[in-house]
Amino acid sequence: MITPVIMAGGSGSRLWPLSRSLYPKQFLSLTSEYSMLQETIKRLDGVNTNKPLVICNEEHRFVVAEQLRLLNQAVSILLEPVGRNTAPAVAIAAEAAKGEDDPLLLVLAADHVIQDAGVFRESLNKAIPLAQEGKLVTFGIVPNQAHTGYGYIQRGEAIAGSNGFVVEKFVEKPDAETATGYVNSGEFYWNSGMFLFKASRYLQELESFRPDIASACSLAMEKTSLDLDFIRVDKAAFTKCPDESIDYAVMEHTKDAVVVPLDAGWNDIGAWSALWEVNTKDENGNTSLGDNILQSTKNCLVHGGERLIATVGLENTVIVDTKDALLVADKAHVQEVKAIVEKLKAEGRSEYENHREVYRPWGKYDSIGMGARDQVKRITVKPGGKLSIQKHHHRAEHWIVVSGTASVLRGEETHLITENESIYIPLGTIHALENPGKIPLEMIEVQTGSYLGEDDIVRYEDKYGRV
Repeated sequence: MITPVIMAGGSGSRLWPLSRSLYPKQFLSLTSEYSMLQETIKRLDGVNTNKPLVICNEEHRFVVAEQLRLLNQAVSILLEPVGRNTAPAVAIAAEAAKGEDDPLLLVLAADHVIQDAGVFRESLNKAIPLAQEGKLVTFGIVPNQAHTGYGYIQRGEAIAGSNGFVVEKFVEKPDAETATGYVNSGEFYWNSGMFLFKASRYLQELESFRPDIASACSLAMEKTSLDLDFIRVDKAAFTKCPDESIDYAVMEHTKDAVVVPLDAGWNDIGAWSALWEVNTKDENGNTSLGDNILQSTKNCLVHGGERLIATVGLENTVIVDTKDALLVADKAHVQEVKAIVEKLKAEGRSEYENHREVYRPWGKYDSIGMGARDQVKRITVKPGGKLSIQKHHHRAEHWIVVSGTASVLRGEETHLITENESIYIPLGTIHALENPGKIPLEMIEVQTGSYLGEDDIVRYEDKYGRV
């Protein structure tokens, strides 16, 4: 049986301003109505698998849980206390998944695009017998250009009776001339970072080549704890684990590495130019998403938000509009977007971390206006959602229900507030908000006070386990 292991970490900083540190690209809907994480799960439709195991960090756990709930997908969510690269992440997944049946682990990134899921499943089926024999299979992407942004895998001799090849060697990202030679030879594939192997075989090879990583991960998994739907590993043990990729730790050293070719329209969407490549285009080569009017415009990506975007006389340009930031970039320089993100982070600006619209386990809020001593938010609480029991030292709040029903704890009293009704929460008053209904609760919140930061919250009780 196959256990999918979905790696849902990473920041996707080159896709700013859509991708933010607290809502990175794997949670965005970039090529369909589904997020990249959801597409990764849906890609396995028709494959006989165990419950998927999703690995993410602490800050993204509720986003992961909500997106998978929307798919009605049962999963196990394994929380990394700190990022330690792919070799340790796969190791704790293998420790969590191993058992009497010793499943095959299908390691997938949550932020890849595969345009032909049927071809992907065909390659997977070809890889299964190899993995069952104890091979460590990697999927090599058949290159369609001499790309310098990917690592490469050189194939060796063909494995009789299969579609696989012995891995001759892994090579780093090449220069343009070397990449051209690789592609022209027909012997090289792009390194996709997708794998299939037995849980036990991976742990055996990790123990052989990196016993320090294997030991740290084994100790971390000896002291797991359950938190709602999440599996927490021991932070002290995992923090001591070295930071290393699965390629460096295992795949470059094992004698059992094999590569299965994959030609299914793969892309890791590493920059805005890649999104332009995989999306549909008009007769002028433009990809237009949103309410846009493009005049004398060619080979551009225009990703709109809530307002009209009009362009005139542009070529090879990327425009991405969000509620709080606008990116305009030459398509040839989109890799430099990462430098913008680093500047935002260094300056402590909120645009690095969050969108104006912020997701919480109970729903979301959108900060639609802010003054020196006031802030207005649009709040959505999903059915059954409840904000923590809390108080504020520096602000009062006035809540107006737009639609749905709110159950409001104010002090020692509970009030039921319905459409077009409102309630005032004085500064320093203990309060809570809950949606007891069957439809989303939509509210307007008006905050007034001397300090309106999100850290002015004293929590007394929280159903989601937040501190």
